[in-house]
Amino acid sequence: MTSSSAKIGSGSSVIKHRKSPLDRRSTGLKGLRDHLARIARDTRGNVMVLMAIGLIALGTATGVGVDFARALNFKTGLQGVADAAAIAGASIYVNNGYATPATAAATTYFDQASARLPTNNGVSRTITVSQSAPWTVTVNANATINSTFSGLFENTIPVQVTATAHGPTNPNIDFYLLLDTSPSMAIAATQADINTMVANTGPQGGCGFACHQAVPLHDTLNNPVVANTSCDGTEDNYGLARCLNITLRIDNLRTATQNLMTTAQSTMTQNSAIYRMAISKFDVAFNTFRTLTSDLAAAQTAAGAPGNIDMPVMYANNHLVQNDNNQDADTNYDAAMNGINALMPAPGFGTSATGDTPQEVLFFVTDGVEDEMVNGSRQESLMSNTWCDTIKNRGIRIAVLYTEYFPLPTNAWYNAHVASYQSNIGPTLQACASPGLYFKVDTGGDISAAMTALFTSAVQSAYISN
Repeated sequence: MTSSSAKIGSGSSVIKHRKSPLDRRSTGLKGLRDHLARIARDTRGNVMVLMAIGLIALGTATGVGVDFARALNFKTGLQGVADAAAIAGASIYVNNGYATPATAAATTYFDQASARLPTNNGVSRTITVSQSAPWTVTVNANATINSTFSGLFENTIPVQVTATAHGPTNPNIDFYLLLDTSPSMAIAATQADINTMVANTGPQGGCGFACHQAVPLHDTLNNPVVANTSCDGTEDNYGLARCLNITLRIDNLRTATQNLMTTAQSTMTQNSAIYRMAISKFDVAFNTFRTLTSDLAAAQTAAGAPGNIDMPVMYANNHLVQNDNNQDADTNYDAAMNGINALMPAPGFGTSATGDTPQEVLFFVTDGVEDEMVNGSRQESLMSNTWCDTIKNRGIRIAVLYTEYFPLPTNAWYNAHVASYQSNIGPTLQACASPGLYFKVDTGGDISAAMTALFTSAVQSAYISN
């Protein structure tokens, strides 16, 4: 009988013992500790976390910045609409009898203008008109715009603006008249008179201006004898206009200035306000012939006095009698604006309160063509608005009456020196004027009526309170 036996561990088979639950728990805790230690030592994970946090912060900041810029831009536009709407109402609001039309005017303007603003959720407004002095129109407007990161913080951004415009309050005003008396203001005042001048100045090629004065032989004008008149052929252009009974623009300007004083006197009484006038003129130089006064009758007398609102005496192709080397440069805007700016003190609010001073208005009448010596050379061009900006920045309003520089295509001098920019004269002067205080009078138009209309606008203009 044979017998066999197996040797434990001597063959290829090995018996593996299974660990108890307690042994496994001990091993697992140690492994977890090791794993956490490895994570703590691995800086790559920290960088990724910090990058993620940074990206979130950057994105949030960008979104907030975009929202802020959009809200600010929208608020600026809405404020402009509210300002203009308030002025639209206040401009016609003279007393409490006009509350309804003032409200309607402000409402209509606001609704039409706000409809053009970019907004997500519409605009609401409240318009209030005061029922007693001081007359004001107040516009309160509210709107919301959707945020760029909708729902992250807030879904919408509220925008609120307020504008209060003061209607005509009959302020005390000092008016500084600056009148252009340069030779170009000696153009015949109507088209019919221009035609008459052109017809009688044939040797010159036809000229509608009466700006050649005194000692006509120096100009060799060769003006003809005119039948049935006192014109005997020895006259210069100025003398020719006089013997033909032609009215010049500067004549109308003189009359209009006198009439303005009558209008100012009656308006001052009606409004229970105080208006003072100073009258200056400019051509080659700046000259004030009536200093600031509340005696408007005296100002009226000064306006009509000989030699005040008149052209400078010229000869030898518009050279000054006292200085015939000025190269015919007879419209010095820099001298005029520098002089008038120095004449006007800092303006006040125009109330009768102790310590307050009158508001100020520069009343500027011109045909808008500069002709002056600059660095030794003659310069003919549009007027620069640098001085206008300087004066307006001081809180002084500018009222501009543009007496049209009449195009004369038959005149060689006009074609060479003015024609290229003639169409821009009006827009340049309008830019010089304060809002609502620009008026153009065409050749043949009523300068007196235009000055009155401009004066009325100046004393009744509404304004936004600070």
